[in-house]
Amino acid sequence: MPRFLALLALAALPALAQQPPQPAAVTAKAFQEVALHPPREAPASAVSLNESRLSAEVSATVKEVAFDVGQVAPKGAVLIRLDARDHELALAKSQAALDSSRARARLAEQQLNRARELAKQNFYSAEALSQKETELAVHQAQVKLDQAQLAQARRNVEKCTLRAPFQAIVRSRQAQVGELAAPGAPLMTLSEASRVEVAAQVPPRDIASLQGATEVRFAGSGGEHAVKLLRVSPAISREARTVDVRLAFAGQPAAPGADGRILWSDPVPHLPAELVSKRGAVFGVFVLENNVARFIALPGAQEGRPVAAPALAGKRIVVDGRHGLADGQAVQVRK
Repeated sequence: MPRFLALLALAALPALAQQPPQPAAVTAKAFQEVALHPPREAPASAVSLNESRLSAEVSATVKEVAFDVGQVAPKGAVLIRLDARDHELALAKSQAALDSSRARARLAEQQLNRARELAKQNFYSAEALSQKETELAVHQAQVKLDQAQLAQARRNVEKCTLRAPFQAIVRSRQAQVGELAAPGAPLMTLSEASRVEVAAQVPPRDIASLQGATEVRFAGSGGEHAVKLLRVSPAISREARTVDVRLAFAGQPAAPGADGRILWSDPVPHLPAELVSKRGAVFGVFVLENNVARFIALPGAQEGRPVAAPALAGKRIVVDGRHGLADGQAVQVRK
């Protein structure tokens, strides 16, 4: 009897072998449900569009310093006054020289007019008339020269009053009352308060994601600020291997000089690292197609890292039960 049962079991083996394998039980989700947008960041700082070193243009003694370090001066406000007395004397001297040359020019013009009348009556030679015309031209040229010198003297007086070229934050002060300011000597360092940008150093591989980001923020010691992309430098820094990017504040800017980072999310949907499978030497993902598992290779995928996969849009991704799957294997989707 036992031998008979064994023969029956052996006869049933081919029938069992011919039965198709049971479909693998899996769960699946739409790619949009599992996709993520990895956060990106880059070092950045708030920089003023104008960092100006105010210098003396004339030689004079510092008479007054109206603003100190940390104060904000409105545009056009007087920052420093220099002693203008020497330049005012030079201005008066230039005015006197101009008055004198104008008087000589008027006299020369009168003499020329008289000479022309006498020449018509043949009482004045052509050579003498030409000499009078030349004298008038010389005096008129001297008037123009004295006018230029007067304008220069007036400009030197104006240079003794240094005004804020924009709404300025006083960053440092070198001018001291009573000191002699020489031409070119720095007196004060200013930062423009109202025009501040964000300067960021972004790796070249992240430029495309930054350009496509819908929201970018600058996070610094003063909190977070919404910013928008202005321009991307076409050059790559040889030392840091980064690209200089400039962004504008959407609202109230951060203080000039504030350090921080720009933050954004990659606009390209990525497949989470835990859903990346490996078959042989190829990384990819299993998707469902009519209750059949299909293995789609993902070029550039790395183990343990999310991978950009915009081509998976609209597909259903196998989430659970994928570890033992093979390409083309029938599956049964669990609810």
